Amino acid sequence: MSGYRFDRLRLLVIDDNAYMRKLISTILRAFGVANVYEADSAKAAWQAMRDVNPDVLFMDWMTDGKSGIELVRMIRTSAASPNPFVPIIMLSGHTQLGRVQEARDAGCNEFLAKPVSVNSIMTRLISVIENPRPFVRTKSYFGPCRRRREHENYLGPERRAAESTATATESNPFDAVA
Repeated sequence: MSGYRFDRLRLLVIDDNAYMRKLISTILRAFGVANVYEADSAKAAWQAMRDVNPDVLFMDWMTDGKSGIELVRMIRTSAASPNPFVPIIMLSGHTQLGRVQEARDAGCNEFLAKPVSVNSIMTRLISVIENPRPFVRTKSYFGPCRRRREHENYLGPERRAAESTATATESNPFDAVA
């Protein structure tokens, strides 16, 4: 399947549907993940995070007690959060653009549409391992950087200062006369 060794990972699968939990857990174990933990509610997930400190979360949009989005926000922003930096892969059968954006804006690293496939689970797991995005903190957001692509013309954080200096010089006709 891949050259990865997942035997040291601790993964937490959060879904109120027992069938989906077992399906995801079985797929992860087939990859070689020895430590797969399950939670059927937000409360159980919070406790499992404290008990096992998982390396990655697979979380359903809807869980008993709280929505998956509320749990993501709690994980990312609560002072009591065991690990606000844990990679979170959101699972949902609702794949409208608004839902995907809401998951991203809550702090999810990846979004996975149900029904899931073995390949899609593997791809997302490898993505959060190989391509971890830096975390960003603003007044209204804490989580992985929401930008996915590096633009080839990006000149760094001070790019606007260089642009404004060049524009000011070029637009002043009196500079050329002196």
